[in-house]
Amino acid sequence: MKKIEICKKIKNFTVDSTNKDDFNLEHYLGSNIVLFFYPKDNTPVCTQEGIDFSENLRKFKNLNTFVFGISRDSLKSHNNFKDKFKYKFDLISDVDQNICNLFNVIKEKNMYGKKYMGIERSTFIINKKGILIKEWRKVKVNGHAEEVLNYIKELNKSELQLFA
Repeated sequence: MKKIEICKKIKNFTVDSTNKDDFNLEHYLGSNIVLFFYPKDNTPVCTQEGIDFSENLRKFKNLNTFVFGISRDSLKSHNNFKDKFKYKFDLISDVDQNICNLFNVIKEKNMYGKKYMGIERSTFIINKKGILIKEWRKVKVNGHAEEVLNYIKELNKSELQLFA
């Protein structure tokens, strides 16, 4: 798959999710989509990021926006993680890294001197037409969900002005 680019349409993809049906990008066209990539279920920072998006989910929905978290963890791990923290959004399982590679979020990381390949915390917004319009790389979790929400609020204001 070709890597994504800002202002380009994202090719449809289908992948396992905690929803009973697979996640299919085309099913969400007509709404904005927030995809946030995180390294690992049940780790402190990833848990907080999920809590922050979950606490703001009603505000996202009021702006016609769906939120999904993505990592390489299994569907079983995702279901346990989602249930444990009562997340109100679905998690996407990308164990084969196809979506991670499409969004180019697999990067070399270094922990305690050991190098490994892992997910760089990143967030993407896909608009109602399936076009990637915004990306955040090397995300710091504190205040990030609110930053994404504010971006979508401004996006909706500018859309409304086009029709005024």
